[in-house]
Amino acid sequence: MPRIAVGAARKGKKLAEEIVGRLVRRHSIATVLFHHAIAERLGLGPTDLKCLDLLRERGAMTGSDLVAITDLTSGAITGVVARLERAGYLRRQPDPHDRRQQILHPALERMRDIQHVFDPIRKDVASLVENFDTHQLTAIAEFLARSTDVAYRHMALLRAQVTAQAPDTVDRRIRLARPAKMRRKRS
Repeated sequence: MPRIAVGAARKGKKLAEEIVGRLVRRHSIATVLFHHAIAERLGLGPTDLKCLDLLRERGAMTGSDLVAITDLTSGAITGVVARLERAGYLRRQPDPHDRRQQILHPALERMRDIQHVFDPIRKDVASLVENFDTHQLTAIAEFLARSTDVAYRHMALLRAQVTAQAPDTVDRRIRLARPAKMRRKRS
């Protein structure tokens, strides 16, 4: 291999290590903290905001669907739904196929409030990406799509490991989600 190619390969490997080792983690930390700040600005908790984001992204669903996606307890989701509804970000509608369930819908009239909070960063990111050519933008889009898939895959693997290590995890979470009086009686 020619010297120039070897040097380029080394540089590429170093850059890849920098991306994987530091930049992705730094980006992740900034993103989490940014979303905490957004939630605070909207008067929500971070988990409430992310559940609302799931409803905005995936469309109306039941509380059970949110439990399955987030792996939160049903009690935790009940609290999230109540807070989002109280804040006006969510509407509940009876499920026409199962009267025991409710369909959760984001309140479209409140989505403008969220949009206004996100507008400044969207404008900054739009300014940032206009400096990249089509090839670079394609690579960025591909990286974001693939890394998101990797994150979801590893989330599922981690949850499977937790379940395999502690098969009573679900029972334990259900017990802990009960009011203290009920926990004492059943324990």
